[in-house]
Amino acid sequence: MAESPNDQLGVLICGHGSRNRLAVEEFAQMVEALRPKLAPMPVEHGYLEFARPILRVGLESLRQQGVTRVLAIPAMLFAAGHAKNDIPSVLNTFTAETGLAIDYGRELGVDRLMVAASGARVRECLESTPSPVPLSETLLVVVGRGSSDPDANSNVAKVTRMLVEGFGFGWGETVYSGVTFPLVEPGLRQLVKLGFRRIVVVPYFLFSGVLVSRIRQHTERVAADHPEVDFLSAGYLGQHPLVVDTFKERVEEVLRGDTAMNCSLCKYRAQVLGFEQDVGRAQESHHHHVEGLAESCTLCVRECTGACQPDGDLIPHEHHHHAGEHHHHPPYPHADHPMGPRTLGAKDFPPKP
Repeated sequence: MAESPNDQLGVLICGHGSRNRLAVEEFAQMVEALRPKLAPMPVEHGYLEFARPILRVGLESLRQQGVTRVLAIPAMLFAAGHAKNDIPSVLNTFTAETGLAIDYGRELGVDRLMVAASGARVRECLESTPSPVPLSETLLVVVGRGSSDPDANSNVAKVTRMLVEGFGFGWGETVYSGVTFPLVEPGLRQLVKLGFRRIVVVPYFLFSGVLVSRIRQHTERVAADHPEVDFLSAGYLGQHPLVVDTFKERVEEVLRGDTAMNCSLCKYRAQVLGFEQDVGRAQESHHHHVEGLAESCTLCVRECTGACQPDGDLIPHEHHHHAGEHHHHPPYPHADHPMGPRTLGAKDFPPKP
């Protein structure tokens, strides 16, 4: 949409939301750090689920401030279902109801600033724990959130390779915290067989939360079984200044009309190998039932892992919600993979001899 001289611009940062209070606080602090960089435009934020304010509240706040055109940026590392379906559905509904113009930006993505921010966390980890083990004998393991969208999963692997070549690690691998494969614990149990003396585990996450804690727990379990390997845990991205700068760039892209999504590998638009059934799937949000909910909802009792399945849940599954509501997630074709989501609740995988 071309900018009109009469447009009153405002920015909405669209988050996922978390039950973890620290994660919500970190998100809000990041938005505060972004505000002076975008002044005089007002900046608000909102969440899809499990935290307040919800997206609609953030949009209404901007509207009450006289904003006539919103620049909405998904606070997602990669474009999967939340960025491609859930957030646009909420924004489109609000536009239909109020007439407020909303331009949608792109996710943070594979970006030089984001790779540099993650690299800074890796460097901090290495410097905080000096070791005689050279980088050439160190394995870097990047942990992505995990999604039923192979486009998003492949982007995490690209970040891994950028970091491996940037530092000169001996090897690099990618594992995931949920939904897809390989999961953290079974993945690490396979990787120790490569024989590296040191393994650096990097959670490629914006903020703290259930999943980051789970990554550390699973890493500690594997480390306890392999005292001969030096395991290091790097920090998540957090409010690194380069992350804030990336959000600023995304807003500037929308203003320039330069928002280019990667549609060639989007499973909703193209025949992606193994996910052909998802082409043309309706754009709708499955988070309306948990907007703003925190402790009050007893139906969705765990953190969303990208396809809203808790530990050990079978995929596909059906939620039954308030007033008889229900919805059904599309099946993830590799749910039965031996290192995949059906094993997430297993204590030992593969089983110890």
